[in-house]
Amino acid sequence: MSRRCELTGKSVMTGNNVSHANNKTRRRFLPNLVNVTLMSETLEQRIRLRVAASALRTVEHRGGLDAFLMKEKERNLSPKAVLMRRQIAKKMAEAPAA
Repeated sequence: MSRRCELTGKSVMTGNNVSHANNKTRRRFLPNLVNVTLMSETLEQRIRLRVAASALRTVEHRGGLDAFLMKEKERNLSPKAVLMRRQIAKKMAEAPAA
């Protein structure tokens, strides 16, 4: 399983550990990934995702999973999130017509 947020795409970064003697060794900065279940009001179902803690704050700030997915550009989302976004858009388009 890759260490990548399924909503924002945040992934592992690399850098250096720098000692007091200025020795440099490679290290990895891992994202703070959390397994969560988010509710989609439009689709009326729960969705299990592995997202970064910072992404959870963004989802709450934007008003929920549906609002987050509709506001975010598709190129910034994972394939699973893009599929959900398209399902939500389709369902929203059908709702006013009915």
